[in-house]
Amino acid sequence: MNLFQCRQAAYPIRYLVRRERALRKIRVLVANRPRLMRELVIATIADQPDIEVVGETQNESEIAEMVDTTRPDFLIIALDQTTGRPELCGFLLGRYPAMKVLAVAPQEDNSILYSAFVDIRAKRVENSEQGLLNSLRNPEVAEIRSPAC
Repeated sequence: MNLFQCRQAAYPIRYLVRRERALRKIRVLVANRPRLMRELVIATIADQPDIEVVGETQNESEIAEMVDTTRPDFLIIALDQTTGRPELCGFLLGRYPAMKVLAVAPQEDNSILYSAFVDIRAKRVENSEQGLLNSLRNPEVAEIRSPAC
């Protein structure tokens, strides 16, 4: 038994979770009201081999039901105000704590990544194609943009 097999035998659950995550595509539900914004987000992630768009909607009343049926890893929504967390965000992250919510605010030229562990957390994300992709692929170390002073 080599060192890799010893580690695999000692930590089978961690190994399987890591392997399953590496093989599984990142599932994304896009729910932005402006049609153009939805199309831009989908165009940005459509050609990525490790990311799958599992649904899209412009109707806010459909979001909770679509999250329930598609079980995305990420929900991308429009962010109208950057001063407070969207109400829908708290409800959905309370119900689906493994999901992350990327709130895109095109008028403010920034985005916020919300996630729930014990509490809901937010990170400022660079509002660019690369910032969006980094947030989806590795939200824990997403490129953080410092606010203007």
